[in-house]
Amino acid sequence: MIDLEAQYNNRALVPDHPAVMQGWRERAETVLGTHPPRPIAYGAGEREVMDLFEARPDAPVAVFLHGGYWQALGREWFSGIAPALLAHGVSLAIPSYDLAPQVRLGRILSQVRQAVEAVRDLSPTRSRPVVFGHSAGGHMAACMLSEGRAGAAVAISGVFDLAPLIETSLNAALGLDAREAAALSPIHWPVPNGSTPGGTVLDCVVGADESLEFIRQSRMMADLWGGQGVETRFETVEGANHFTVLEPLFDEASAMTRRIANLARNG
Repeated sequence: MIDLEAQYNNRALVPDHPAVMQGWRERAETVLGTHPPRPIAYGAGEREVMDLFEARPDAPVAVFLHGGYWQALGREWFSGIAPALLAHGVSLAIPSYDLAPQVRLGRILSQVRQAVEAVRDLSPTRSRPVVFGHSAGGHMAACMLSEGRAGAAVAISGVFDLAPLIETSLNAALGLDAREAAALSPIHWPVPNGSTPGGTVLDCVVGADESLEFIRQSRMMADLWGGQGVETRFETVEGANHFTVLEPLFDEASAMTRRIANLARNG
């Protein structure tokens, strides 16, 4: 029997995660000081704000959805990834959203929809942005692609079937039951195979040193949608765990950054 707690509790699985996350925050603060973004409210709530780092006024925009199991972190943690994409002429929007248990996961998805649509409204051509995200953000990136709101999606260490979370401590804040978990799992959502507006590209990227369940989730999603007309890619990042898998986003020359930039430019 699989120990779901051990498989999905990434902070317990990676004891040095505080140092990695502190590195995110330090690089974010540096960028916020040297390249202040333009804050844009996409709703009326205190956390319904995104930071826009502009490469130029007419540049394509990529949207980064942060992780934290829908119950932690915010846009201010991830500003450090902006310079790498700006170097490729791609602007970056990073929204915050409300967190569980103050709100339900469905409400968070509604906020992300608002944020992505607000980014689209910034485009003179109303083009759909590339949406990429980490962990919970990977889940939501796939959801935005399913709904036809994204030009392409890159899901990094995503969770696409929420059912395994029900029996873990992570669900104390989420409060998922079987019905809600199924309803909010993109493995059960419409497949973006070109029959509806929006993109048909989904990259599922995961650290090679992540838990077997996280690797299974990404491979499963790529295989499931790939078998139904979506242009999927499954990729493991060698030597990376659930936290260090984001390291390539800080490097303008990395394959991950170049892939996201190319998707944004060709969207």
